[in-house]
Amino acid sequence: MDLAIDITQEDTYYVVKPAGEIDVYTAPILKEKLIPLTEEQGAKIKVDLHETSYLDSTGLGIFINAYKSAEKHGSELTFIHLHDRILRLFKVTGLYKIMDIKESGE
Repeated sequence: MDLAIDITQEDTYYVVKPAGEIDVYTAPILKEKLIPLTEEQGAKIKVDLHETSYLDSTGLGIFINAYKSAEKHGSELTFIHLHDRILRLFKVTGLYKIMDIKESGE
């Protein structure tokens, strides 16, 4: 039940890399780090889920809140490097249709 979050700034965007499990216990850590980035007017954020081994509905809720915050503040939020089972969660919930999800790192 560990989660480490690395945030770097590359060129014109932030890269947020959660490593570990995003669940009811660790989601508040993600929220604390991710939401303020989306509140920066015009920020560009890539969430790299390559090292995320698990995502539950609480974690998905954080991503939904981040998406709404980015929309409100004119920011861009992109999800990259999703594992199959995490990508499946985005597809089953229909979020794949509204969120910017790239299976590669583009």
